[in-house]
Amino acid sequence: MSDPFVVRSLDEIRFWSRIMKEHSLFLKLGFRCEDTQLIQEADEFYSIFESIENKSHAYSEETDPKTIHRFNSKVYNAATHIWAFKRKVLGLVLRCKLPGANNFPLLIDHVSREANYFRKRLKELNTGTLEPISDAIIYENVFFLRIMADHAKFISHLLDPSERQLVEQSRNFSFEFDQLLNQARDLDSMKPQSQTGPLLGQFLDQNRVSVKSLRDFKKTARELIEACRIKSIIHPLLADHVFREAERFLFIIDMFERYLNTNDVKKDNRKEPHSIEF
Repeated sequence: MSDPFVVRSLDEIRFWSRIMKEHSLFLKLGFRCEDTQLIQEADEFYSIFESIENKSHAYSEETDPKTIHRFNSKVYNAATHIWAFKRKVLGLVLRCKLPGANNFPLLIDHVSREANYFRKRLKELNTGTLEPISDAIIYENVFFLRIMADHAKFISHLLDPSERQLVEQSRNFSFEFDQLLNQARDLDSMKPQSQTGPLLGQFLDQNRVSVKSLRDFKKTARELIEACRIKSIIHPLLADHVFREAERFLFIIDMFERYLNTNDVKKDNRKEPHSIEF
């Protein structure tokens, strides 16, 4: 029998360790040639998370939960260190210590938020303190809607300005997801009264439509970039990276919708842990 804690832990680590590994590469590519220390640190983090990713696939759903608990702790430490590295780099950029580097401050903040999300999830899993479902639905959407809005902004700035139609599409997505994010924050501020089945269901339905549209746009952009059919400075791996994060968001929305369809969220479930099975 598989243990839900093991299944959930491995799912999170397999997805996010790859993301952290790729963040290391993207940051490295944005450093200047003379930033040798930062480049070395990025390389080290790439190796660390590549090793974590490989090890996560060596475990199975039947692995002893105690083993996974220890693994989670080790990965938590790695995630904390890369989060600190990202915040250090952000501080250097904002204090103009890396003039000429090509990492946008918002991009560095973006990847640090994802590292913080990852380490927070690992801590919650190990301590058994996952959020109640009704809180998690709103929190996860607030987090990922901001991620999607950021992606749209990055794409519009990394496309060649002559790709006017794609740039305009990216800007439209940025505006759309900023609006969805504000709506999600409004719903959050109205808790717990806003946590009814109909409101949360409509919230997820509306977000899914927009995320699917952005996901499809990213998929098309990825294919065009890989075929060298558009002008941009977007790394092909970055195009695939943002596509996978949109897929992840859709997976989470679907997971929450399955819960809403089979449970009554009108009851007081604030003491129920976020224990949806993957």
